[in-house]
Amino acid sequence: MHLTLQTLFGTALPLAQAPMAGVQGSALAIAVSNAGGLGSLPCAMLGADAIRSEITAIRAGTDKPYNVNFFCHTPPEPDATRDAAWRSALAPYYREFDIDPKSVGAGPGRNPFDEAAAAVLAEFQPPVVSFHFGLPSPALLAKVKRWGSKVLASATTLDEALWLEAHGADAVIAQGLEAGGHRGHFLSHDLTRQLGTFALLPQLVRALKVPVIAAGGIADADGVAAAMTLGAAGVQIGTAFLLCPEATTTSLHRAALQSEAARHTALTNVFTGRPARGIVNRVMRELGPIGTAPPEFPMATAGIAPLRAKAEAQGSGDFSPLWSGQNATGCKPLPAHDIVQNLAKGFAQSLLSHSFDPTPP
Repeated sequence: MHLTLQTLFGTALPLAQAPMAGVQGSALAIAVSNAGGLGSLPCAMLGADAIRSEITAIRAGTDKPYNVNFFCHTPPEPDATRDAAWRSALAPYYREFDIDPKSVGAGPGRNPFDEAAAAVLAEFQPPVVSFHFGLPSPALLAKVKRWGSKVLASATTLDEALWLEAHGADAVIAQGLEAGGHRGHFLSHDLTRQLGTFALLPQLVRALKVPVIAAGGIADADGVAAAMTLGAAGVQIGTAFLLCPEATTTSLHRAALQSEAARHTALTNVFTGRPARGIVNRVMRELGPIGTAPPEFPMATAGIAPLRAKAEAQGSGDFSPLWSGQNATGCKPLPAHDIVQNLAKGFAQSLLSHSFDPTPP
């Protein structure tokens, strides 16, 4: 099974870099792919032209496999009552920062995978395409499959994993509760059903025929070794790359990740309307972390965006989504190549009896 993932991806290592919208672009994906892992490009916040430009940069920067990632949410219908409640909850902050509520526009903030995105991908036929919040329509998924792209998707429960396998995923990411960023759940929004990585992983390994990739709370070689020992075909790492020079993480976010604040993370819906894990800050404490006022994902983003801009201009991350997993101890200001090398030692610890070289190029 360990070799299956490398064969599936065509990578030297069974290690994928988690796609992290808002804190990275093609540079990080290129660096990870060149180091022997599977670099990933988050596309949920990119328009067609930006997707094309970023993939072009990846192909110019590496001849190794790479992954492009998309969300598969259903855009919600506008809800004037919910939006008014959200603006009311944010009103004291608008006054504090001298923001005219009438100047705050509306906008989705995140785009689901659609025909336009598929048309761009058809130009490149990327080796791997991954999805969050389920899978796209059968017709769109069939297009991706016809290119020969391998399909990955995130599961937060056994039911979701079985659904993904049945509907065409070539490998399933077991996203534990510890993981930073948005929960990948799509069959149920009940957070009590969410499991930690090392409770979820063995259940999926036992039940699925496709490879299972462990994600969440894995920050160093020991974590990698533990995941592989529990039967993972590989690992997906996100938080550990946030301080890399190739990431676009803001200075405020970088400072928070290196402070004691990173010890306290929580799931919150105040930034986008959907639960995502980040470092606890002022707005999370005062309006959440999980609140009833934020509109459905991704409509909450527009209301809080001007507050984030004003606060960041004053050197404050009180209104910024400081995404982070529960274990930021492996997050170091090192080049991505070095992070991959350090994580790869975990494969050596657990796979000494297997015939592959765990040392990245």
